[in-house]
Amino acid sequence: MDRLTSMTVFTRSVELGSFTAAAEALDMSPQLVGKNVSFLEQHLGVRLINRTTRQHSVTEAGRDFYERAKIILAELEAAESFAAETRATPRGRIRINAPVTFGVHALAPLLPVYLKQNPDVTVELMLANRMVDLIDEGFDIVFRVGHLPDSGLVARALHPYQLVACASQAYLNEAPPLVHPSNLSQHECLIFSHTSLRTHWEFESTEGRLRVAVEGRLMLDSGEALINAARAGQGVALQPAELVMPLIEEGSLVQVLGDFKIPTRPLHILHAPDRRLTPKVRSFLDFASDHFGSGRL
Repeated sequence: MDRLTSMTVFTRSVELGSFTAAAEALDMSPQLVGKNVSFLEQHLGVRLINRTTRQHSVTEAGRDFYERAKIILAELEAAESFAAETRATPRGRIRINAPVTFGVHALAPLLPVYLKQNPDVTVELMLANRMVDLIDEGFDIVFRVGHLPDSGLVARALHPYQLVACASQAYLNEAPPLVHPSNLSQHECLIFSHTSLRTHWEFESTEGRLRVAVEGRLMLDSGEALINAARAGQGVALQPAELVMPLIEEGSLVQVLGDFKIPTRPLHILHAPDRRLTPKVRSFLDFASDHFGSGRL
């Protein structure tokens, strides 16, 4: 006989109080229920249930085995459900939050690819630079740049976020020389109001890591707005590569301090710590890992 089947029969017999009740619940004969229990007892070498003509009673060994068998059967059911969900077709609405610049320039252009691969899924993407509450605000997935606080959420690390320092040639023609990060104290810096970038910019060199205080008369919460200000000659900006590099390539901006490496910032994708992920969430997590986890940022 199959041990897992016999364990199922035994646990139902304990829970329902008799072989007859277990037989009805499992759609088998009372005799077959008894044979399954006897098989377990022979296999384990202990009596699990005392039988009399009037009643059955669970032995101490039977009670201990029942508690452990319940856990094993529950885990088996969970594993089978997980496998079934893995095979299931992703469907339904998935709510995603991402920072504005990353969302506009990196994530949104790829969503048509994901939707084509998953025709039964609808995506609702909300872009915001503030730190949203995934649980309270009902998001399935959140992208987050920077170091993570201890939130209890499950995080997958993606490729780090690369920043580039830039300015317009017109601004550089009129401004003091900018050959070292320390020169930024003499420059008009365009300040991004989120994260530590509003007060300090970091660089790496042969001197080690340099943490430079920055100041400027213009502070904005939009990377796009800051870059437009940089293009207009308002100062020096520090923004993500996917936003800056196309403008450098077309000549409307110039990379500055290129001899100094700018430390990358962590990028993670987060979701709730559910025991079993739904197919739609799992499909998007895998999609994001494929596209943002291999150095494409």
